[in-house]
Parts: sequence; structure tokens; C-alpha cells
Amino acid sequence: MRRGGRPQPAAAPPAAETKPRELFVRSASRFGRQVVTMRARDFGDACVVDVEVEGREEGTDPRSYSFADAQQASTFVTEAVEALVYLGCEIHA
Repeated sequence: MRRGGRPQPAAAPPAAETKPRELFVRSASRFGRQVVTMRARDFGDACVVDVEVEGREEGTDPRSYSFADAQQASTFVTEAVEALVYLGCEIHA
């Protein structure tokens, strides 16, 4: 199976006249402490995954990754979740 290219950091979410549809949210914790939250949103012409890592400076915006479609965004999050599980994190949907 051929993999797509690397996710592209999004400077800003794609412009859309309608409100984006939230696809899913996944969060991970380790030893009862929140580690990361990933939120996928569909803008119609693109999907964006916002990744918020806990412990960063206050007021730091989440890092955003833009994908052509929901399948690519889902693959990105699935692979991140697999890595977090391997590192001993609990995943919450």
C-alpha cells in the first residue's frame, strides 16, 4: 500500500463559508495526566487536524495539519494513536 506524502502544517484553516464539521476527537493520557488532544474538522474542500500538546506554554495555539480529505486525516490520527498506545498512553474518544 502506497502512503501519501507527509501532512502539511496549515498556516490557517481553509476558507469556508459554512461552519466546519467536527469529524472526531482523540485524546491521550499517561498516568492519569492529559498528554495530547487531536481534533479533526472537515471544511468541505479540506480536512484539518488540530493537535494540542499539554505542557506547552500558556496561550500557545494548537498545531494544525491540513489534508485533502477525511481519509488522509483519519490515517494521520490513527498512526499517531498507535504510536501513543505503544508509548503506554490511554486513548479516549
